[in-house]
Amino acid sequence: MPTDQALKLAQEADLDLVEIAPQGKPPVCKLMDYGKFKYENAQKAREARRNQTNVIIKEMKLRPKIDAHDYETKKGHVVRFLRAGDKVKITIMFRGREQHRPELGFRLLQRLAEDVSELGFVESSPKQDGRNMIMVLGPHKKKADAKVDMKAEKESRAAERAAHEAEERAERDAAHAAGPVAQKKERGRSENLDPEIEA
Repeated sequence: MPTDQALKLAQEADLDLVEIAPQGKPPVCKLMDYGKFKYENAQKAREARRNQTNVIIKEMKLRPKIDAHDYETKKGHVVRFLRAGDKVKITIMFRGREQHRPELGFRLLQRLAEDVSELGFVESSPKQDGRNMIMVLGPHKKKADAKVDMKAEKESRAAERAAHEAEERAERDAAHAAGPVAQKKERGRSENLDPEIEA
């Protein structure tokens, strides 16, 4: 239909003539309320933004000759990040002669990947990048699922704590109601003194 006829139809219906597909042959237009159309598109975009998950990459830096206790601490951080649904970039930093022993870093990364295998998987295998070796671990659970699980776990811990405190309070109240806790022992001469010494 010619454009002037379409515009006349739009005016008669008190609507706007909106071009939907300008690249089409011929271009596709529609009669609609343009203000309402813009509002609905904005609502859809807002909903899409609300539902999208931001993938955050956390980073953990290690050295090839890391101490066992330090390794456990760093592993604990990695576990916490994976439980929260975040990706973790593990970086092994080599210094000096350590650069000639990349297998130390590779073994350390493999060990870490095996230790956290129930929470995450190796997304990109270890790669040497100059002085560093990098590996990325991805979580098994999505961020939204991880949030739900963490919230449930937090609530259950709070309920356990409240039950434990109520139990302790009940025990204290019962002990208090029973009367004095213990009668004081009469004090006599101390038994650990040397009997030959006269008082």
